[in-house]
Amino acid sequence: MYEAKSKEIVLRRVREALAKSAPFLPPTPDFNSPLHAPIALEDMSVVFAENFIKNAGVFVYCENEEDFFDQLYVYKKEQNLQHLCIWEPNLQNAVHQAGIDFAADEENFVQDVEASLTSCEALITRTGSVMVSSANFGGRRLTIYPTTHMVVAKASQLVADIKDGLQRVRDKYKTNFPSMVSLVSGPSRTADIEKTLVMGAHGPKQLVLFLIDDLPH
Repeated sequence: MYEAKSKEIVLRRVREALAKSAPFLPPTPDFNSPLHAPIALEDMSVVFAENFIKNAGVFVYCENEEDFFDQLYVYKKEQNLQHLCIWEPNLQNAVHQAGIDFAADEENFVQDVEASLTSCEALITRTGSVMVSSANFGGRRLTIYPTTHMVVAKASQLVADIKDGLQRVRDKYKTNFPSMVSLVSGPSRTADIEKTLVMGAHGPKQLVLFLIDDLPH
């Protein structure tokens, strides 16, 4: 008797629900519209720096290229970096002219690797990440093996989101797209073992970015 009554109540509610008009359906979302609010061009360097520092990166602002050489010299001396690897010819020439010592070849690379200086493809403002690729003269090695990975970039390389960085890579390399494109967001870290955060487990313990301001003021 109780079960029959309960069944009748359920059926009545179903009938009442079916008798009502269909609920309002929201419009189909535009999947091509931006997910985030746009970032003003003049704010990109500030937003990037804030996010980069949140990722435990070391951010160094440089007013121009001369200031970059001064900052690099001071940082190298303060951190007592004896073995700095630079494999990109353009960077080698510039740093050599500045009178800063570095290793230009791969001799004793694995044994003596301590720090590296590379360029990058783009800087992702939204995540505070550095976009690198295998097309770089140092390939993957100089972004993975050294204890300290230093990157020099220009403010004009700042983009809002990852898709903008990938578009830059496509435009730059056309059909010869690099075999590897990676985002570096701060030093290497892991908490796989007992939830204990370990820095530098699978890569550099420190990520340093020298940002050269090349935008018109």
